[in-house]
Amino acid sequence: MTQGNDQHGQTDPINNRSRVPFSSQLNAVAICRTPYKQKFGIPRQPGLVDVVGYIEFEPAFNHIDAVRGIEQNSHLWLLFCFHENIAQGWKTMVRPPRLGGNEKLGVFATRSTFRPNGIGQSVVKLHGVVQRKGKVCLIISGMDLLDGTPIIDIKPYIPFSDAIVDAKSGIAQDAPVLIAVTYTAIALTQIAQYAAIEQYQGLAELINGVLSQDPRPAYKKNKNDPKLYQVALYDLDIFWHITSQGIEVLELKPTKVTLLKD
Repeated sequence: MTQGNDQHGQTDPINNRSRVPFSSQLNAVAICRTPYKQKFGIPRQPGLVDVVGYIEFEPAFNHIDAVRGIEQNSHLWLLFCFHENIAQGWKTMVRPPRLGGNEKLGVFATRSTFRPNGIGQSVVKLHGVVQRKGKVCLIISGMDLLDGTPIIDIKPYIPFSDAIVDAKSGIAQDAPVLIAVTYTAIALTQIAQYAAIEQYQGLAELINGVLSQDPRPAYKKNKNDPKLYQVALYDLDIFWHITSQGIEVLELKPTKVTLLKD
């Protein structure tokens, strides 16, 4: 994926004087392959769901030398592009989910996916380097990325400088409160059948990890909500609804979401 940004000739809207000319072109070095096939249901931060994925390098970067020594790092920073949001543009004020979708903050005071340059960053755990379908790949876990997300850079996570133990965040200081997830007999049978297939190992843990964080919009969480919901994981649609006890998974079906081909 390529994204251009040419600001020649623009002026500083605050100080009303010319800015230093800047032009850049970002090219994807890799794409991320994950079980998350639609934006709805993706964990809102990295590290919340322990699911495995892959970083597949693009042809120009598909060389083992480009990642030589990377396995000495337990975690990596991924810089990526919110590629499905760019066309929708951005706004100076957004409604963070943690505030119930009712209060606005400046875009730079949040991790909103609708940003001026559409760039995000996530920390992931590195499990190793493999050759997969003719591509150099990194095995990772804990990612919060849509399948097919363009990766624009990869950097080692440095514990002594990147981990600030006394850091504070006004709207997201604590991890989300998890809710109970239960399953119908049909759903349990289907999960057991799929789990016997290598592709779906860990499916139950993935479903539980995603749904226990309640992916619904924040404004619905304190209201009566009879809606039937669906989350696409791997090539399956997971159907669920809200009960007085939490979330109940009803059944699994082959997905109707358009999947990214290998």
